Amino acid sequence: MLYVGGPLLVLAGAGSGKTSVITRKIAWLIEECDIAAHHIAAVTFTNKAAREMKQRVGELIPRQSSRGLTVCTFHHLGLKIIQREIRALGRKKGFSIFDDQDTKALLKDLLLDHSDAAATLVDICQQQISRWKSNCQSPEDVTGLAESPQEARIVEVYRRYKQALTSYNAVDFDDLILLPVQLLEQNEEIRCRWQAKIRYLLVDEYQDTNASQYRLVQLLVGERHALAVVGDDDQSIYSWRGANPENLVQLKTDYPDLKVIKLEQNYRSTNRILRAANHLIDNNPHIYEKKLWSDKGLGDSIQVIQVANEDAETERIADQIIEQKLQQKARFKHFAVLVRGNYQARLLELKFQSKQVPYHLTGGTSFFARGEIKDFMSYLRVLVNPDDDAAFLRIVNVPRRKIGIGTLEPLGQYATHRECSLFTAIGELGLQQSMPTANYERLRNLTRWFEGLQRQVDNGNALAAIKEMLNDIDYLGWLHQNSSSAAVAERRMENVYFLLDSIVKELRDEPKQGQEAELSLSPEEENEELETTELEDIIKKLLLRDLLDQQSEEEADDKVQIMTLHASKGLEFPHVFIMGFEEEILPHRNSIEDGNIEEERRLAYVGITRAQQTLTLTIARQRKQFGEMHQCESSRFLAELPVDDLHKCGFSDGDGGAANIVKAQQTLDSLKGLFD
Repeated sequence: MLYVGGPLLVLAGAGSGKTSVITRKIAWLIEECDIAAHHIAAVTFTNKAAREMKQRVGELIPRQSSRGLTVCTFHHLGLKIIQREIRALGRKKGFSIFDDQDTKALLKDLLLDHSDAAATLVDICQQQISRWKSNCQSPEDVTGLAESPQEARIVEVYRRYKQALTSYNAVDFDDLILLPVQLLEQNEEIRCRWQAKIRYLLVDEYQDTNASQYRLVQLLVGERHALAVVGDDDQSIYSWRGANPENLVQLKTDYPDLKVIKLEQNYRSTNRILRAANHLIDNNPHIYEKKLWSDKGLGDSIQVIQVANEDAETERIADQIIEQKLQQKARFKHFAVLVRGNYQARLLELKFQSKQVPYHLTGGTSFFARGEIKDFMSYLRVLVNPDDDAAFLRIVNVPRRKIGIGTLEPLGQYATHRECSLFTAIGELGLQQSMPTANYERLRNLTRWFEGLQRQVDNGNALAAIKEMLNDIDYLGWLHQNSSSAAVAERRMENVYFLLDSIVKELRDEPKQGQEAELSLSPEEENEELETTELEDIIKKLLLRDLLDQQSEEEADDKVQIMTLHASKGLEFPHVFIMGFEEEILPHRNSIEDGNIEEERRLAYVGITRAQQTLTLTIARQRKQFGEMHQCESSRFLAELPVDDLHKCGFSDGDGGAANIVKAQQTLDSLKGLFD
C-alpha cells in the first residue's frame, strides 16, 4: 500500500481488513507523501462505512492534519458537486431531493392513472428509469430503442419525469451521480477545477459500482491516475440495483499501468469456514484468483441440519441458540440468522417469541419512514417553513385537490425563473398569467389556508392549528381511500395520533396518561405552553430522538440478529445460521430462471464468510407454499462444499441421531454446571 505511482487495485478478500487498508493509505498520503488532506477524497456506499472510516483516520493522524479530508458516500460526493455547480446545472439553491415515495407519487401523476393496478406500472417505470440513469442514459439516449409499446411509454414517461424534476427544482437519488457525470463530461472548466481539488481518490467496495459511478471516478481522476480502489469480485451481490463487478476487470483496460495487490489473510473466521467458502466460490469464473486463509485454527465442522418442515427448522434454530448460549456462556447478540428473503423470518419471529429469545429484525421500517408520518410531517414542515419545497410538493395533492402535473410544472418553472420557493411564487401576480385561472385558484386557496393556520401558530395556538389542519383535510378519509382495508387505514391514523401525542408531550411538563391525542390540551394550556416552546424546535427534536433511539437500540441491545444475506455484508458474528439452504431459496427461484446462479453463489459465499466460529446450514424436507406442502431439495451449493468439513444431521446418510444424543448430554452438563 506504499505504492502511489499510479492506479492501484487492492483485491481484498472477506475479513481481510480492507477498511484498515484504506485508512492507513490515507494517513500515509498525508504524513509521508505530503498530500494535503483537503486534496484527498475517499468514497464508499453507506454512511455507516464512511463514519467508521473517518473515525479510524482520526485515530491514526492528528486532527489538524486531517482537516478538509473528504470521506463520504458516492451520493454525498455527487451532492457536493451539484451544490457547488448549481447554476451550471440549471437549478437554483434550495433544490429538493426526491426520495423513493416522492418519485413514485410523481410517476403516478405522469401516468395519469390512480388505480390500484397502476402501482405495478409505477414500480416498473421507476426501476427502468433508475437502470437507465445508472447506465448514464438520458431520455434522448433511449428514445427509439424501445422494443415494446410499454417500453415506449416508459421512455416518454422518463422524458416528462426529467422535465418535471427540472420544473420542481428537484433531483432524485440517481441524479446525485448522473448530473455530476454529465456536467463534468460537458464542461471542461468545471472538470479541471474538480480534478485539481481531488488529487488522490480512494474507493471502497469497488465491485459494487455501477456504470455512472465508474464514469464519475474516471472524470475525477483524469490523466493523473492517482487512484486506489479496494474491492472483491466474490462479494458482488447487488446487480439488481446496477452494480457491475466487471468494473474491476475494466480497470485493467482503462488503466494499463494498474498495479494489483491481493489480501488473502482472513482475520475473522476459522480455516474450516474459509475452506468451505473457497471451495464454493471456485465454481465461479475469476479474472483474479485468490484463496482465503487464517491463523485461527481449523475450527468446528460446519453443521448441516435437515428437518421435517419449516416449523421444525425454526424450533431447531431457537433450541440450538439457547444450547450454545448455555454451553459457551455467549450472549444473544453473538448469534445471527441469515435468510434469503424477509418472508422467511415471520415464523422464526413467532418461535423466538414463544421461547423468549430476544431478537432484532434488521430492515424494519422506521416510524418516520411510514407514508402517513411523512405526510403529516410534511404538513408541519410547511406550516413552520413555507419555503420547504420538498415538503410542499409531497402534500400539495394529498389529499387530492386537482393540482396535477399540468399545474405544478408551470409553477416550478416560474419559481425557478424568479429564484423563489413554490409557496412564495403562488403569491405573486405573475404566476396567474402562466396557467388557467381555475388551476391558479386551487393553488391560491391552498396557500391562503396555510396562511390562516400559520397565523394561529404565530399567535401561540399551534395545537389548535394542527387539529384544524387534520380536520380540514379529512386525512382519515384519504387513508380509507388509499389503504387495502379499513383496519389498515385505522392503524395508519393511529400512527398520526401517536406523533401528535408526542408533540403534545413536548408542550407539557407532566403528561397525563390515557388521554386521546386530539383532546390532550385545553386552549388555555396550549397558549400557556407555547410561550416557551417553538413548534419548529419540537419537530426537529422528534426527528433527532427517533434517530438516536434507533442508534441506541442497534448498538446496546443483546439480541439475536435476523437479517437477509444482502444486509449481512460487511458484518461478522461468532455464530451464524443460514436458514433455508435449498433450491429455489438459495439459489433463489428467480435467479435460477434468469440463469443468474453466479451471483447467488456469491451471496452464499458472503453468508458463509460472516461466521467467525460456527456455521450452521438448515434444510427442510418440505415447506408450505400457497397453502400446500411442497417437497424441498437441498441447494446445489451444498454439493460444492468440502465433504470432510461438513457434519450432517437428520439426513438418511447422516449420523442416525447420534449427534442429537451428544448435544442433549452437552446441554444437560451445561445446566448442571450452572448449579455447581
